[in-house]
Amino acid sequence: MRNSLTVFASLVTLASSATFAAAPEPSPAASEQNQTRLDKSAEVADRPWARGVSEDKQKSALELFKLGNAALRESLWVKAASTYREALALWDHPAIHYNLALALVNLDQPVETHEHLLAALKYGAAPLDSDKFDQANRYKALVEKQLSRLEVTCAVEGAIVKLDGRELFVAPGKYEGMERSGPHTLIASKEGFITNEQSRNFPAGEVSTFDLKLLTAEEATEYRRLWPAAVPWVVLGAGVAVAGAGAAMHLVSRDTYANYDIGVKKCADAAGGTCIPTPELTSAHQRADSLQGLAIASYGVGGAAIVTGAILVYVNRLQPYHLSTEVKAPEVTVAPMFGPGGTGAMVQVSF
Repeated sequence: MRNSLTVFASLVTLASSATFAAAPEPSPAASEQNQTRLDKSAEVADRPWARGVSEDKQKSALELFKLGNAALRESLWVKAASTYREALALWDHPAIHYNLALALVNLDQPVETHEHLLAALKYGAAPLDSDKFDQANRYKALVEKQLSRLEVTCAVEGAIVKLDGRELFVAPGKYEGMERSGPHTLIASKEGFITNEQSRNFPAGEVSTFDLKLLTAEEATEYRRLWPAAVPWVVLGAGVAVAGAGAAMHLVSRDTYANYDIGVKKCADAAGGTCIPTPELTSAHQRADSLQGLAIASYGVGGAAIVTGAILVYVNRLQPYHLSTEVKAPEVTVAPMFGPGGTGAMVQVSF
């Protein structure tokens, strides 16, 4: 962008040199030419840019206009711009806007340059000559390629909208204007509302549109669970079911052991004190051992699931979140573990 501005500035310098190439001290003829363009415009029957401007103000503006032209010829851009602004305060003339734009473009002020080029073109070619009118249009097109058009709206009454610390408007309202391309910060704020701050890059030659919304703390907060409400209760219920199954197997195992003991006693009585267990008794004992082992494993898995479910019920309570917060539901995995050293369960929660 800076390179483009430099090229544009050199073009303007050449143009201004051509415009004011008459002489360092304007001749009477040249002064009369300036006066015709700025003050008399005799060839134009209707001069809307001169309505309501007294002769004295026109004369004073003309003198300042000449001083600004002299500064412009000497490349004294700041002095020229300041002098043209003084002239505009007296007479809002398109030719003054045009020359002020020439000075501003050399000061790297593209936004203000664009504003004054628009003002120079407001009444068409009549207050300028045709060459300068065409030049102004070309300069305007070039500057617009280096700027970004900004459109901002906000509907919250009383909200203050600012761009890079500069107040644009008080809502409800809309702002449209040209801004430098590049990074900018937009802020909409109002007491009692959460400030909406957006830092964006405004692309050159494009339109950047923003609709700034404001929310109260209550509106900006919603209550969520980490996962569906039924999930912890399913885990808890599964734990109770597994533990209950373990209890049932434990009861069957106890009864099987009791029946085994009764069978061994009967066998011992029949054999006169020593009993060699029959295959049926041996099978019953093995079945009781298996049921007891499964019951213990079920207690471990079920108990772990019950504890996990109770924790998840607490963790899954409704909690406040900002609307922009992204929440990822955790994954819960419950797996039984069997090994030589015993049985149990592994519970894994991934957030």
